[in-house]
Amino acid sequence: MTAAPEAIGNSQRTGQLRLNWREGQVQLLGHALLRRHCPCSQCRAFRLRGMNPLVSPDIRVLEVNPQGYGVQLVFSDQHERGIYPWAYLQALRQEPE
Repeated sequence: MTAAPEAIGNSQRTGQLRLNWREGQVQLLGHALLRRHCPCSQCRAFRLRGMNPLVSPDIRVLEVNPQGYGVQLVFSDQHERGIYPWAYLQALRQEPE
C-alpha cells in the first residue's frame, strides 16, 4: 500500500495538484488530466467502452478532501464522485500538451 504524500498543494492559477512524496519526489498533475482519469465507476465504465471524456483545459480542482487511502477531488464541473487512491495518483504521469 502506498503511503500518503507528506504534503498536497492545489493551485487554481496553474491548474495543478502538487504531491510531495516521502522519497523527496515532487509530482505535478494537471487538473484536466486528473478529471480525465477519474477513478469513479461511471468514468471507468466510460473509458472501458473506449470513449475519451471531453474535459475543458480550464477545469479546476476546487476541493481536495483526504480520505485515508486516497483523496477525493471536487472539480469545477461539479464532478466529485471519484476517490483517487495514493498508488493511482503516484502512477499517473502528466501527458504532453
